[in-house]
Amino acid sequence: HVQLVESGGGSVQAGGSLRLSCAASGITFSNYCWGWFRQIPGKAREGVAAVSANDGSTYYSDSVTGRFTVSRDNAKNALYLQMNSLKQEDTAMYYCAAAGPFWMLGRDGCGLSRTYNYWGQGTQVTVS
Repeated sequence: HVQLVESGGGSVQAGGSLRLSCAASGITFSNYCWGWFRQIPGKAREGVAAVSANDGSTYYSDSVTGRFTVSRDNAKNALYLQMNSLKQEDTAMYYCAAAGPFWMLGRDGCGLSRTYNYWGQGTQVTVS
């Protein structure tokens, strides 16, 4: 079965950096669109960044553009989120997610405003 496992979260001071990782198994990684989302208790989930494992196209929310970088390693079945210049408002539970396979994405394609099929359990990021 599909399993997504996030790691790399933790506590950091404002202005610092963290790198999140997502290890995927039970899925053909290169056939999917991959995203990072975050959620604060009591608030709606927010799309942060996404990447197409097929062609490497990337997508970012306005709130993280210029500070966060999403990447993937198809050979390692891994997704990453490099987070720099962290702010207190970046504090949240961060989730990785997969959408696809590509031939099923339809007109929405890859990005942050589409439905994702598979989700990890999340990793907490706290910025103080």
